[in-house]
Amino acid sequence: MASEPSWWPDFGWLTRLVETATGWTGLGIIFVYSFLIAFALPGVSEVVLLAPLDLGLPTWAKLSVIMFVSGLGKAAGSVFAFHIGQEAKQSGPIIRWLRRSRFDVIEWSESTTAELARRYGYAGLALALSVPFFPDTISIYAFAVLERDYWRFALATFVGSVGRLIVTLGLFGAGSLTLGLF
Repeated sequence: MASEPSWWPDFGWLTRLVETATGWTGLGIIFVYSFLIAFALPGVSEVVLLAPLDLGLPTWAKLSVIMFVSGLGKAAGSVFAFHIGQEAKQSGPIIRWLRRSRFDVIEWSESTTAELARRYGYAGLALALSVPFFPDTISIYAFAVLERDYWRFALATFVGSVGRLIVTLGLFGAGSLTLGLF
């Protein structure tokens, strides 16, 4: 990403690893990648759909397994981010530092996310995470600071993550044909 700071490490190798992941071991790679995307890495999670896994399954089943494993990884990573968010709420110095930063991330994320949370609750989080090619980390951390229920949070991130991959398949004309659902 061009907007990444110069000190930020290059994680392109991890994306390339997902894009070349094969066999059942590739599902572990997809899980780890999705976990890391949820709370720390820049980038998009849709790359998991490009994994050339050879699982001996029909295409629709392979994509379903990829989406399920990616959703689980994203939910696990989101719960980790949720825990960090809960701790950050208790950390006055971190919140004060973020409020004084050049971009008031706290104010923006609180106002935007508070509106989504107030209006749609956990469904709002799932909806926000269903937007393809938008980094989820912002939504995850913003909701993590506002919410308290780990299980609902994990379920919403799982649903939103799988929803994003379904929307992505639909956008590229592969949705209903590839999944064989309709």
